Amino acid sequence: MHTKKLSPMTPLLLLLFFLSFTVGSASTSAGENLDTPKANLIRYWNKEVKNNHAKPTFLLSKASPLSAVDAARFTKLAAQNALSSQFPAICPTANLLCFPDSSPTLQELMSHPNVVNFRSLWRQQGIFFRESMLKKGKVMPMPDIKDKMPERSFLPRSISSKLPFSTSKISELKKIFHAGDNSTMETMIVKSLSECEKAPSLGETKRCVGSAEDMIDFAISVLGRNIAVRSTENVKGSKQNIMIGSVKGINGGKVMQIVSCHQTLLPYLLYSCHSVPKVRVYEVDILDPNSKAKINHGVASCHMHTSDSNPNQAELTIASSPGQIKACHWVFENHLIWTVAD
Repeated sequence: MHTKKLSPMTPLLLLLFFLSFTVGSASTSAGENLDTPKANLIRYWNKEVKNNHAKPTFLLSKASPLSAVDAARFTKLAAQNALSSQFPAICPTANLLCFPDSSPTLQELMSHPNVVNFRSLWRQQGIFFRESMLKKGKVMPMPDIKDKMPERSFLPRSISSKLPFSTSKISELKKIFHAGDNSTMETMIVKSLSECEKAPSLGETKRCVGSAEDMIDFAISVLGRNIAVRSTENVKGSKQNIMIGSVKGINGGKVMQIVSCHQTLLPYLLYSCHSVPKVRVYEVDILDPNSKAKINHGVASCHMHTSDSNPNQAELTIASSPGQIKACHWVFENHLIWTVAD
């Protein structure tokens, strides 16, 4: 048998191939280094969520942008209660809300007695609509679905879990986030923590989550591991008439339990999540009424009217009798819902 002699370069080529394979295997499917917060989140999703659906890009986009080195450094400082000394450095690097007192828009929002997580925005006229409107070819007004919240990211759980999270520890939080007395930052922290500490309604489970991993854990605790997170794809169609395209009922259009999560104001991204027992959820193609072109892919949540419901004034205008769907609304940027995956 003829044996081909290896060239002197062959061992070097084999070594280079081995190194490239090793480096490639030390990254996630999204091409992230394994030690970054985003890569950790992808790995956590793969471990905890038991289905083959695509990973939620919106949730992943909210992962901390910190590098692996910075995440490890700030985690160590948080464990030593020394994060305050580095807040000016971590704030822009981690995409936090750094100087709320310099934002006139935020100060105006915080001066409103009901604004904590923007549920109060649902009370605006036109935010609710009847379930019968979700039919192909129907034209309806789309409310303002643009996110009014300041841009922020989650903190890595390794950091957020070490921060005080209680109205009894406001002074510690003010020190960490450099919040002065009677400042917008202090008002924001007090309002949000007070909202998070409110007792749940009868039959409700609720939790405020400061990391994407915490949100996944809460959704799993309510719905199990075969879950999906949903929200309207973008803001196109906002504040204008839209046409309904194809409509798909999640879970076959049957009433089901969901987890609903709304943004809450803190320097880092925080969501207030709660279980909602009787809801129908739809995915809807949103079309331009003139060109009939698809401009968005929406998610609509339709809530059941129960005998103990206490609908607000906007809902009352279209409320039905107990046991029927009382009102629908779009799920948009600062709002996510979790359902059992189809």
